[in-house]
Amino acid sequence: MSKADKNKGELDALLEVKRQGASKFTEEKRKIYADGIKSVAASGVLENALNIGDKAPNFTLKNALGSSVLLYDELKNGPVVLTWYRGGWCPYCNITLHYLQEKLPEIKEAGAILIAITPELPDNSLSTSEKNKLEFSVLSDVGNVVGKEYGVVYTLTDEVAIMYEAGFGLSEVNGDHSNELPLAATYVIDTDAVIQYAFLDADYTERAEVTDIVEALHKLK
Repeated sequence: MSKADKNKGELDALLEVKRQGASKFTEEKRKIYADGIKSVAASGVLENALNIGDKAPNFTLKNALGSSVLLYDELKNGPVVLTWYRGGWCPYCNITLHYLQEKLPEIKEAGAILIAITPELPDNSLSTSEKNKLEFSVLSDVGNVVGKEYGVVYTLTDEVAIMYEAGFGLSEVNGDHSNELPLAATYVIDTDAVIQYAFLDADYTERAEVTDIVEALHKLK
């Protein structure tokens, strides 16, 4: 099976969400979201985020069940795939989490550990984990503390923030009024804590392809 075929299911699902969203949105709402993506691109977050060759900062965060996970402890057992998702309210994030779960055996076969990070409060991250039947760690980074250390956090435009607040109550979901979110960033970190693969995009509808992640892991061997 070709790489394109392996990615087809995920890409088709993401495209379908985009299509449905576009059909439901007014022209004004489409413009607000498009301007929001442009704002992220212009903010400098892509240039400032950690990238290939950078040392990944250590951190300790709690998983959905309240247990602490220390990055450098995990790296003792193999490379780590570290991915951010904006929240369980984001359909693109849920599709990505679903496909990461589906491809988890391939990630494990490559000797790696998968960790997802979200700014959601622990109760909300637990709900997302249970809903998607995830068998990997989902860590709650309240206040985007770790996200800021990795440089992947940006501030929403006022217009997008207002829509998110009205739509699902972003401040309640995240437990703060910062209107900050992480990029849908993904890193492959080797056992020396060096980033060997990085996916960074201003457009939250674009996601790292699982085949690219697995390919990067195989290159570590």
